[in-house]
Amino acid sequence: MAVTGNGTGTGVASGDGPLAGVRVVELAGIGPGPFAAMLLADLGADVVRVDRPGGGGLAVDPAHDITNRGKRSVLLDLKSADGPARVLDLVERADVLIEGFRPGVAERLGVGPADCHARNPRLVYGRMTGWGQEGPLAHTAGHDIAYIAVTGALGMIGNPGEPPAVPANLVGDYAGGSLYLVIGVLAALQHARATGTGQVVDAAIVDGTAHLTAMIHGMMAAGGWQDRRGANLLDGGCPFYGTYETSDGGYMAVGALEQQFYDTFTELLGIADRAPARKDIARWGELREAVAARFRTRTREEWTAVFEGSDACVAPVLSLREAPGHPHLAARGTFTDIGGTVQPAPAPRFSATPAAVTGGPALPGAHTESVAADWDVPALLPKEA
Repeated sequence: MAVTGNGTGTGVASGDGPLAGVRVVELAGIGPGPFAAMLLADLGADVVRVDRPGGGGLAVDPAHDITNRGKRSVLLDLKSADGPARVLDLVERADVLIEGFRPGVAERLGVGPADCHARNPRLVYGRMTGWGQEGPLAHTAGHDIAYIAVTGALGMIGNPGEPPAVPANLVGDYAGGSLYLVIGVLAALQHARATGTGQVVDAAIVDGTAHLTAMIHGMMAAGGWQDRRGANLLDGGCPFYGTYETSDGGYMAVGALEQQFYDTFTELLGIADRAPARKDIARWGELREAVAARFRTRTREEWTAVFEGSDACVAPVLSLREAPGHPHLAARGTFTDIGGTVQPAPAPRFSATPAAVTGGPALPGAHTESVAADWDVPALLPKEA
């Protein structure tokens, strides 16, 4: 996947991906909103991030904030006299706006949906929050862990008898939040182009995370899922779907659910002749110990070699730094290096309009001149003394 520009002032307008020509205004925030806007930029949209003077994001060097790659940045103070007007100038020329304020804040700042749609009725107004725009908790603070806690998702993760395991902020912020916001924005964009009418997309992390549990709710209704940790097929309760420590302190991940894959797994592991029947749930504890004991006899590297290329559905558990070196990921170019920073390449992939990273992280205010020219908003430029 091609990489162009350096993100520090090149003025790259957009890529050649499937969203080439789509203009997005992102009101600076942290977490799922910027990640959603990054995904749109990866797919070719011209994303202009409106940064506030003095920052306000996470304590990360902007030069390493990968969620701002491929974007352009202008500095605007929404609390200044002319700040909202400049944002509305951009909105008038945009297809999409993304904001992650608490409900009502954008309205108070003068850049809420009504203000924006008065200038651009076709605008898709994407709102990213944890609790949503309505409900008893809508105006309270929160983070990923609280959002996934109340949906039941967090309670499913971890070992029985232990506290739930925290899955970083992947399940809530990014899966239940960013990806649902992008789905909503693209659906609303299709509608706007067909009808000429924009709309508001209310993407709440609690809604998206709950939606992710659809299959589990179906299994529970059918009697195939127990509402407790470590007692089910996909939550570590099953001895042939979980992780096992190796002799060197590494781990192997096993997902041999189907009978034919399980047969290959036990044969390569070397316990096919003495493993308890996989369908005998009463002996799952015995089977788990047999598998664990066998994995403890070799290193992670040795077991990786044993299972490599087989249909046993076994893989080494790699760290973030190790992952880019995995042969399959390296062959596919799943990770890329931009300006010395290794990071995930754009996904998914397209046969006719391949996505690409058009630049590194946008430094705050670095693209004011190029955006003013490309979007025909000269008022963005500093007033001459």
